[in-house]
Amino acid sequence: MRSGIRLYSSDRSCREPGATQVVPAHHPTAHVSRILVTGAGGQIGSELVPALRERYGADRVLSTDIRTPAPDDLAAGPFQVLDATDPLAVGAAAMRFEADCIYHLAAILSAVGERDPKLAYQVNMGGTVAVLEVARDQGLSVFVPSSIAAFGPTTPRDGTPQDTVQRPTTMYGVTKVSGELLCDYYHLRYGVDVRGLRYPGIVSWKAPPGGGTTDWAVEIFVHAARGEDYTCFLPADSRLDMMYIPDALRATIELMEADGERLEHRNAFNVTAMQLAPRDLAAVLAERVPGFEVHYDVDPVRAEIAESWPDRIDDSAAREQWGWASRYDLDAMVDDMLENLRALDHPHSEG
Repeated sequence: MRSGIRLYSSDRSCREPGATQVVPAHHPTAHVSRILVTGAGGQIGSELVPALRERYGADRVLSTDIRTPAPDDLAAGPFQVLDATDPLAVGAAAMRFEADCIYHLAAILSAVGERDPKLAYQVNMGGTVAVLEVARDQGLSVFVPSSIAAFGPTTPRDGTPQDTVQRPTTMYGVTKVSGELLCDYYHLRYGVDVRGLRYPGIVSWKAPPGGGTTDWAVEIFVHAARGEDYTCFLPADSRLDMMYIPDALRATIELMEADGERLEHRNAFNVTAMQLAPRDLAAVLAERVPGFEVHYDVDPVRAEIAESWPDRIDDSAAREQWGWASRYDLDAMVDDMLENLRALDHPHSEG
């Protein structure tokens, strides 16, 4: 037994995702990853799971969450109710599914974390330690996301380097910095192939906002698509790094498939696509939705959080080490978001 939590045994060796040739899952000799995803019902998980299933095969991706999803999601592939902070449960699920990789997405986000910092610490740190211990015991590769919340007010705000001072002022940020350090430790001390991204604000149309400081960038689209004005909780000039969900999903999968020999950092790569303030997005939406207006009722807690984060991060390390490049700019994102949200509201419309 290599750790105090292990109540199971495994003789499986660690397999590098980058060494796996991704071919259609129906191919009789295909070796593709078997993946367990925690927090699959969240903003990223609800879209990453389908992307992974399309790439590797629906039966090779186990979706897990503390809550049971909708019937349509249940029918799409394997699912298990799972508390990601319980290492015994995570370990048993991974072994039963014969997983060789875990995407650990379960977390309490920034705004919710400030309302209950103790819960944020317990969930975010407890889940990360549990998953890393399981990976250590079973020889699994792991994806553990970080965030621009890992930075703080003393971090350089414009062109934030890959390696710089990290002194966050939120519990969410504290857990992200701690998670980054834990991931580095487990890689250096135990050889765990753990990788991660510092996600910027993520804009998506499928999943509702989950309690983050950048939720406004989703909410504003929902209101605009319905022809309703929007009241924003951040100041008009609060500029933050943003990314459209297709780019975020692609970055996640590309990093896990990258050649590990090229990764000097391995964990918590800066990635970004665009920098947006509410007034920027409001102006572009007003061009497409005549009469659309944004009003402001600033939430001081979330405004303070946003103020502590960088305006623009430098993602050159990701570009150089594994070829990262965003594909969606502001105009492409706006057009795609509006089209999809309008289709949700009017599913039987044509044209």
